[in-house]
Amino acid sequence: MTLAPEGRKLLRVEQRNKAVPVERKPEWIKAKVQMGPEFVGLKNLVKKEGLHTVCEEAGCPNIFECWEDKEATFLIGGSECTRRCDFCQIDTGKPSPLDR
Repeated sequence: MTLAPEGRKLLRVEQRNKAVPVERKPEWIKAKVQMGPEFVGLKNLVKKEGLHTVCEEAGCPNIFECWEDKEATFLIGGSECTRRCDFCQIDTGKPSPLDR
């Protein structure tokens, strides 16, 4: 039985990989987030008006780029989206008929 430094039993995957040192990623590989004045302004406006954007709800990784260009996406036909983005956390499906 192999023990970790804190005294707990190592998992099988930890035992198999314990000989491989964990290396930090180089600084150049990390993306720098640009939260410029346009992004901050749009974020404040969305919050103040009580709006919910696809960008926020979906956890979009490009939100900073779009919002800096004053672009936001809203679901106006219900809570389902017809697109199927890999990163998106919004349900995908056929929207319900519009109520008029």
